[in-house]
Amino acid sequence: MPALLCLPACTPPLPWPEAPLYPELTAQPLRTDLASPDAARSALAGRYGHYDVVAYEESLEGAVMRTFVVSYGYTELTLEGDTLVQHDRFCHAEHRLNREGIRSTLNDDATQAIQPRRAPVELTPEGDGWRIHRPATPTLIGITGDPLQPLSRDRTDPNLTDPDGDGNPGITVQVDVNAFIEGQIYLARREIFETHLTLRDNGTLVGHVRDRSEQLVIGASSGLFDADADPKQSDDVGLSPMVLVPVPASMTSCDALMASAASLFPSPPRFY
Repeated sequence: MPALLCLPACTPPLPWPEAPLYPELTAQPLRTDLASPDAARSALAGRYGHYDVVAYEESLEGAVMRTFVVSYGYTELTLEGDTLVQHDRFCHAEHRLNREGIRSTLNDDATQAIQPRRAPVELTPEGDGWRIHRPATPTLIGITGDPLQPLSRDRTDPNLTDPDGDGNPGITVQVDVNAFIEGQIYLARREIFETHLTLRDNGTLVGHVRDRSEQLVIGASSGLFDADADPKQSDDVGLSPMVLVPVPASMTSCDALMASAASLFPSPPRFY
């Protein structure tokens, strides 16, 4: 999901909260009754509500900017022969910044335009349980081309697109600094994430996200917001947790997922 940039504010930067963000999730016991990879794959197949947090950090104009990007969606694990394949679909994203008074938002059209490729997952023993690794499958948004190549750094690249359909290149981020200062930033991204999860006894999958995505700032509605920024993930994976919660096969809409988010997932992290 996009790492968003914001303007340095007069208030000092707030530190990261204590990691791991959700120790109660990692404290859940592993499921240990699956003796073989085939048994594990069969048990894992199904539909899940998806919740993840990625913590990004960078220095922008001398200020330390920290951002949590919180993503909601669906993950489908399907058996295709002897292979378990993961398909992720995003519904909604929220952004939590370490500067009071600054807010950045990405509309749901832009979030849902991010379509990661289906990926076979790898199963390896983890104690008496199983670890599920989804390898990275680079995906472009806001630009076409070869996702296996580094992201273009050209703001005038003819391959730029408008996936959220708002008439601006790339995906649009709305930034509100206060009641009087607001604007938009236009981004293209090469999404490169992988996930590491373990199956818990209650049927949830708990772990973390590793993100190596690349970002191009194409432009902005005002020079005030037009700064090259390519935030990188914090090294502490405890700040970037992920959880998959089993949901009924009949639950397919983003509206249904978000209506149940408070009961399915933990509360989003906060800096203040």
